[in-house]
Amino acid sequence: MRPLAPAAVEDISPALRGALWMIAAATCFSVMITLVRLASRTLPVSEIAFFRNLFGLLVMVPWLVREGRRALATRRPWLHLLRGALALAAMLCWFYTLSVMPLAEATAFSFTAPVFATLLAVPVLGERLVPARIAAVALAFVGALVILRPGLRGLQPAALVALFTAVVWGTSTIVVKILARTESAAAIVTWMVLFTTPASLLVALPAWRTPGPDELLVLALLGAAGSAGHYCMSRALRLADAGFVAPFDYLRLPLVALFAWLVFGQRPDAWTWAGAALIAAGGILVARSGARRGAPVT
Repeated sequence: MRPLAPAAVEDISPALRGALWMIAAATCFSVMITLVRLASRTLPVSEIAFFRNLFGLLVMVPWLVREGRRALATRRPWLHLLRGALALAAMLCWFYTLSVMPLAEATAFSFTAPVFATLLAVPVLGERLVPARIAAVALAFVGALVILRPGLRGLQPAALVALFTAVVWGTSTIVVKILARTESAAAIVTWMVLFTTPASLLVALPAWRTPGPDELLVLALLGAAGSAGHYCMSRALRLADAGFVAPFDYLRLPLVALFAWLVFGQRPDAWTWAGAALIAAGGILVARSGARRGAPVT
């Protein structure tokens, strides 16, 4: 079979290309999640977060050199610092849950972040809870309860940390939406990386353990997968409506479940799949509702 000619690739609709980019993003993030769990077997979570930020910053260096001071132009430095603090807190909590929870469960809980952002947008941004978003919140809440099953197995501390992580992510999304009113996307990304890298190093130093060559390779691949995932997602959102491409992000769950089974022998139970399906339905409703109303989905 001959490869597609460039003209044939261009004939593919932007929506389909957006979907393919989002599938690529889901794959990259699934690889990153698996590598975080692998690295956490021998390295502290705080150190993994530092190297994730460090390699992410190294990827950006050529672009930062080219952009120069323009990448730092801002009217709201303190709001950027708040966003960076929220991002670092979310990353540390997220990596902790990945180190102690079954990966499919942790991934399912992470899908509640857009729903928490929807709730926070009402008092902070003055947005209205339209019927579709109310239904989305209800679906995600029920889905989280299905996975938690507090009456059957008791509340798991790691699961509560996972939900807290989603709340922090949701709060960070609101801050990004506020910043986007006056700041460029370049400034938002640059300030975050410049804050999280040294801050995560300070957090990592008390428990520092110098990684060996094999561990450094895993950390480098982890950072590359995370950066590639964000790049693919940005391409997807640039090519197609968020309400169309967002559902493809939920492919992370079966991909993570597959990698967790192949690498660690983890098998999610039926409760996890059922709860994740409800959470995903809620998240898709949020994305489609936001797209119809012209709101950015981050």
